Amino acid sequence: MSRSIYEQVLGSQFENLHPRIQERFGFSSKDQLASIGQGVMDRIWFSKWAAVPLALGASRHIMFPQSGSNIPFTIENYAYKDGLGRETVTWIRKFQFKRAVRHFDATMIYSQARHRIVDYLGNKQHLAVDLDIKAASNGGILIRSGDQRFYEGLIQFTCPPLLTGTADVLEWYDEDMKKYRICVNVTSPVFGTVFHYEGSFEAQFIPLKHVPIDAKPLREEARE
Repeated sequence: MSRSIYEQVLGSQFENLHPRIQERFGFSSKDQLASIGQGVMDRIWFSKWAAVPLALGASRHIMFPQSGSNIPFTIENYAYKDGLGRETVTWIRKFQFKRAVRHFDATMIYSQARHRIVDYLGNKQHLAVDLDIKAASNGGILIRSGDQRFYEGLIQFTCPPLLTGTADVLEWYDEDMKKYRICVNVTSPVFGTVFHYEGSFEAQFIPLKHVPIDAKPLREEARE
């Protein structure tokens, strides 16, 4: 496989990842592959005080104000070059509640200017988040969100840390279960835990000639 955005940012640490995690995070647009996964979230939880901002985010596929147990889950990772020539990986997550399918979507690029991965949250890339990424001691991958910038037309600003949340993501491969496991925790410096989910899934690679049009964001943001 060719060099992925995660290999670029992790460098020699990439070799510390479990082989199955290396597979999931080691492909790029040149490989013409997609990683398609499905599983179950054991628990999804959100803080009631955050219901309004989460509902606003849900309209753009950024988290959502809904909780539950044993929720069917799918994840689609496509690697492609976007319209600006940037190596891009999609994170299309769907949570299938009884009365609604909730989305939490993002596209990640490696920013040459920032020397890190930038995560565009939602389906319109209006929120850009710096990511700190490292290998975990269990062979998983640890991702923590950092500075967040809002871009909408002529409007642009860095979000004040007190008004944003920090997302901590751990994905690893469980040899006993023969599945990938994931734990996501979003916290506020003022109010504590805002949003949380954890569960497991299986994933397989499929050959890919073209990325489905609905897998790409509705617009692409040049500002990183």
